[in-house]
Amino acid sequence: MLRDTPLGLQAEKDVLGMEIKGARLSGARPECELCRARLQTTRTPTYPVDRFREVYGDAATFEAARIDNRRVKELVKAGDLDGAPLENIALMTDRHALYLASKTEEQTV
Repeated sequence: MLRDTPLGLQAEKDVLGMEIKGARLSGARPECELCRARLQTTRTPTYPVDRFREVYGDAATFEAARIDNRRVKELVKAGDLDGAPLENIALMTDRHALYLASKTEEQTV
């Protein structure tokens, strides 16, 4: 790999990030003398169109068109949708973001 090119450095960074994320997900605590890896997980609900249509019907599915969490919350808040069945049809997706925390900053905080 050509390390002295921006693409080579980006590829190396991406591979290293995937290795660190994998280690954190398996329970390891990778760190060096300067920094420690921290993994933050974000959960986002998505709503399958077919199940959404079964519960709320064609009109609501058409109105939501792209059934994303923000739009569904707006429709529930406006009273156009009953929010109770949402928990049964939501699919949660997890996204993991890798953060490197400086050990020197942690000590001063």
